[in-house]
Amino acid sequence: MLKVVHLNTYDGNGGAGRACMRLNRALLSQNINSKIIVHYKFGNNPDIKTFNRSIIQKSYAAATIILERILAKRFLKPDSRTPFSFTWFGRSVIKHPDLKNADVIHLHWINHGFLDPKHLAEIKKLGKPVVWTFHDSNAFTGGCHVRYTCDHYQQQCGNCPLLINAGDNDISHRIWQQKNKAYQQLGFNIIAPSLWMQASVNKSSLMQGRAVSNIPNTLETDIFKPIDKKLAKQQAGLPTDKFIFLSGFMPSRKDLHKGTQYLLESMELLRQRLGADTDQIELVVFGNRGTENLPDFPFKTSFLGTINNDEKLALHYAAADAFLIPSLEDNLPYTVMESLSCGTPVIAFTTGGIPDMVQHQYSGYLATYRSSESFTDGMEWIIKHPEKDKLNQQARQAIMDNFSEDVIAKKHVEVYQQLLNNGGNNV
Repeated sequence: MLKVVHLNTYDGNGGAGRACMRLNRALLSQNINSKIIVHYKFGNNPDIKTFNRSIIQKSYAAATIILERILAKRFLKPDSRTPFSFTWFGRSVIKHPDLKNADVIHLHWINHGFLDPKHLAEIKKLGKPVVWTFHDSNAFTGGCHVRYTCDHYQQQCGNCPLLINAGDNDISHRIWQQKNKAYQQLGFNIIAPSLWMQASVNKSSLMQGRAVSNIPNTLETDIFKPIDKKLAKQQAGLPTDKFIFLSGFMPSRKDLHKGTQYLLESMELLRQRLGADTDQIELVVFGNRGTENLPDFPFKTSFLGTINNDEKLALHYAAADAFLIPSLEDNLPYTVMESLSCGTPVIAFTTGGIPDMVQHQYSGYLATYRSSESFTDGMEWIIKHPEKDKLNQQARQAIMDNFSEDVIAKKHVEVYQQLLNNGGNNV
């Protein structure tokens, strides 16, 4: 039986953690001996292992995660909201028995004091094929996780717009050099969950000549599934006579990555267009960590807070008439996939991996990048669409055809087998 070990910093915390856990479940369903080992374990799932088993080890890991955030303030501009990881802390993993016995080692998100370049290169000693899924851009940049319009990763980084002391030999360039040295030692095959990520990898100076496969993430289609809209609204405690927009976490107007300001502008434009019909619209937001410092919305808005139960989350997706995601850069956001899987169309900007999932005017609406007016066009298009049931069915079918557990697991197994057949070399 094929033995695969997945390495991720956290167990289900964040999109990468969820992607790792979902892939593990999908592989298990294909009779693959698949295991997850994490750097810092939040949950109590006995099937997920951790390198930090004692309270002392776990405390040290937590301390380095916090310390990196504190030290980062000395280097990053005060107004920078772009996630950036440094390489000050790391740990060795090669003595773990599951890694020694594995046929394939599958890396996921490995920042926050887990696998720094030195300890990443050390995996070479195990002599195992290595697969690495890029859930964001950090692996091929000098530290940032989200690039926006910066193209420095295509050279050797340096002159980083996020750093206080930017220059040719700034810390982003030195991190680039550390990664380059490690990557020269460690061979690995890349999995890009989106075509956008695949194109970015091919442009990267750190990834020249690396094999890269485009394989999307998956999700539990038996949990995230359609329910009759009226019934779902009743069960979720939402009005059955209103058009419900659902959206995810929006911290503040200043947040760049999530594009909150564009959503606010778009909804205000929609209010102006609808006039008296505005009362027939309601916005529901999940994922907010509190109601303080939140912007004012032009429609009646309900805040659900963080939803940790997938069945409850799926119910709200199914109850919504459309999902709004104004993100300006995203690899393959799970909220889009989850919404479509529940038969709910999505309105989004044409960016990142979102066009891999949303077909324009078929399972949702792809608005012109950074255009609030175009985003409003999308909302109005869905409100007035004459065949909403057909839209809902098309959204669900797109997921079943391209992102179901069975489809995605088999694509991963094919990569693993090719690697093993080639002696661990690039496929």
